[in-house]
Amino acid sequence: MDSPEQWLLSAEERGNAATAIPGWTAGNLAEPLLHGATYFDRLVEEVRALDAGDHLFFTDWRGDPDELLRDGGPTVAELFTEAVKRGVCVRGLVWRSHMQQLSLNKESNRALDEAIEHGGGEVILDQRIRRMGSHHQKMVILRNDEDPSKDVAFVGGIDLCYSRRDDADHGGDPQALPMAAAYGDTPPWHDVQLQIRGPAVHVLDTIFRERWDDPNSPDEDHPLAWVHDKLHRARLHADPLPPQLPPPPECGPHAVQNLRTYPAIRPPYDFAPQGERSVARGYTKAIKRARRLIYLEDQYMWSGEVARLFAEALADHPDLHLVVVVPRVPDQDGAFAARPQYVGRWQAIEMCQRAGEGRVHVYDVENHAGTPVYVHAKVCVVDDTWASVGSDNFNRRSWTHDSELSSTVLDSTRDPREPRDPAGTGDGARTFARDLRLALAREHLDLDPDGGEDELALDPARFIEVLEERADALDAWHAGGRQGPRPPGRVRRHQAEKLPWFTRLWATPVYRLLDDPDGRPLRMRLKKDF
Repeated sequence: MDSPEQWLLSAEERGNAATAIPGWTAGNLAEPLLHGATYFDRLVEEVRALDAGDHLFFTDWRGDPDELLRDGGPTVAELFTEAVKRGVCVRGLVWRSHMQQLSLNKESNRALDEAIEHGGGEVILDQRIRRMGSHHQKMVILRNDEDPSKDVAFVGGIDLCYSRRDDADHGGDPQALPMAAAYGDTPPWHDVQLQIRGPAVHVLDTIFRERWDDPNSPDEDHPLAWVHDKLHRARLHADPLPPQLPPPPECGPHAVQNLRTYPAIRPPYDFAPQGERSVARGYTKAIKRARRLIYLEDQYMWSGEVARLFAEALADHPDLHLVVVVPRVPDQDGAFAARPQYVGRWQAIEMCQRAGEGRVHVYDVENHAGTPVYVHAKVCVVDDTWASVGSDNFNRRSWTHDSELSSTVLDSTRDPREPRDPAGTGDGARTFARDLRLALAREHLDLDPDGGEDELALDPARFIEVLEERADALDAWHAGGRQGPRPPGRVRRHQAEKLPWFTRLWATPVYRLLDDPDGRPLRMRLKKDF
């Protein structure tokens, strides 16, 4: 690899000259945290280490103030307000959202706002979005005013809310949100967050500050929301943040690129006047380099525009395989909630399977009790070289319409295990990307969690064989009435449902207008460009 920019976007390729963030930073140390319980435990440890003069900044799609971060606490609100009492500057940007009757989060997010404000912190309920859009970024940034080497940030798919505190056994969070009946009373939840140390923390700090300092009102262009918030005395003006602390020193072998989605809105964001679609551009650049294996975990995987990118890669490279892990069923029951998602998913998977016949492998997962696990993770690994963890799903909404944040990692350390260069390009497998894929494979395939059976998943071809073998065995066990010992593994072959024409007639426009809208400027839509 001559340069990281063979895989990563340059500042110019980001397509947003108004932002202050660089293309990417070197010298970082990234660690994937599998499952909410792991992330929450680490978050408690790091926040409790903060002291007077330090900074705690966070963004969230949904936040529940009473969500327990450990079995005995603290709750989210307790952890953050305790930090305020120690003199930590606590600031948050949380999506204002819509009412819970729509399976959304207005009441929860307002409760988190009130709890932290009452404790002395400051939270903005942010509605600077497109119609029917959301702020979907999930990050926490911790800065130390005396020792920048202690700075750390967390970014990925895990909200500070109910249902997220699950672990590898997937028994679910005792504080559960209502979901589709298939997931039971405490829905199993699979998710990933990324812990980052090094100069990339300063970039994430800048990303937060750009949104915080945006001069438009958080209720801009939403008059009903403005009236409601004025009557309820919600905070509509952000106090200035303290001066930005210096960047942390380099501490590891990882180049990290922070990719974003912001829609084109009016009035425009100061830091992204035409929006930003570096998530779409960053994934496009990496997927076009794929030669042997794209491994993907995604909550939705339902957009034709995004599926076309994978289909073209599969058509261009006959040795390329695509492995996708998705939820078995949508998160909510009911025709209006589920059917449009089925339309999008069937179209996306069908397009990929036509382009790469026999080379597209789609699975869902269950726990050992046979309950489906809701896959909320947004993870992509390309040829064991490039990897990403973020808030963005593989659909048009996440790539153009909502605000999103994804961190991609390119490790300078070549992995010594065979095959050392699975793609055959000379770039070589990299330790971070391969370790991330193997950690997920160990869980889904019931391999030795300490790595003693990694030889079953190291080579892409062998990995796919084991996936197919274990999925077939588990499917057969269920079909045979679950007689005898349960076969190892948690993967099942996913059956994308093709709806009858009369259902597609109404579900397709709902899918395109509500589930998967387009936030690009008109000229980009016409050019089919990101």
